[in-house]
Amino acid sequence: MALQEETAGTSRVLQKGAPVLSVQHLCKSFGSHTVLNDFCVELYEGENVVVLGKSGSGKSVLIKCIIGLLKPDSGSITVLGEDIPSLNDEALDTIRMKIGFLFQSNALYDSMTVRQNLEFPLRRHSINLGQEQVDQLVHDALDDVGLAHTMDMMPAELSGGMRKRVALARTLILKPSIILYDEPTTGLDPITSREIIQLIKNVQQKYHAASLIISHDMDCVRMVADRVVMLIEGRNYREGSYGAMISEKDPLIKAFFE
Repeated sequence: MALQEETAGTSRVLQKGAPVLSVQHLCKSFGSHTVLNDFCVELYEGENVVVLGKSGSGKSVLIKCIIGLLKPDSGSITVLGEDIPSLNDEALDTIRMKIGFLFQSNALYDSMTVRQNLEFPLRRHSINLGQEQVDQLVHDALDDVGLAHTMDMMPAELSGGMRKRVALARTLILKPSIILYDEPTTGLDPITSREIIQLIKNVQQKYHAASLIISHDMDCVRMVADRVVMLIEGRNYREGSYGAMISEKDPLIKAFFE
C-alpha cells in the first residue's frame, strides 16, 4: 500500500508494509505523575517521523522505552518484530545493533580519537572484522558526514557541529535499520543546524533507514518530517504531514506552529 505525504511543499510516496517500529497503547508513570498515557505510533521503512511536544511531555521517556532502558507500565513496543519489554539483556544488545541513537549531547568519549570513537561500537558488539575492514568502515562513515580528515583528531579539537557529525557517523557505522535522533540541532547555530538537517535527509536517501526524530526546531520539522506526531497530554494527540499540521485550527497544535 502506498501513502501520499507532503513534505516541505513537495510530496513523496511512502511504501507501506509492516512497520519496523510499533508502539501501541504505551503507558508510563513515575509515582503519581503520568508521562505517557495510551501513546501509539508506527514507523515504516525509509520514513522520517518527528515527535513534537513541549519540554517534559514524555519524548525522552518514549525513546528510553523503545531502546529498553525503561520498562513501560503497560502497552507494547515492537522493533523489527521483537517485543522489546520482554527481551533479556543479551537479546536487547542484539536488537540495539540495529538501532542507531544520536544523543543530544553527542556522547563522544573525550579521551578517544575520532577513529577510536567510531571503532568503539564495532568492538562493543564483538563484530569479527579485520583491521583493514574496520578502517574502511570508519573512513566511509566519516566520509558520509564530510569529516574523513578528522579521523585522528580528538573531540576537543572539533567544533560543536563537527562533533555532532562525528556522533552521526558513529551511529551510521553499524548501518542501523532504525535511527533515533534526540534533538539533533539543539545548541547549534543556524548554519550548522541546516547542515545537520541536510545530513539527516542524506542519510534517509542513502540508507533508507527509518528515523524517529525528537525536535523543537521547526525548520528541522518542516524539512525532514514525512509525518509529524503531536505528543500532547501523554498521547498521540494528532499526526499528519507538516502541511496538515500548520493548517490545524486546534489551539494546542497551533501553538507549536505560530
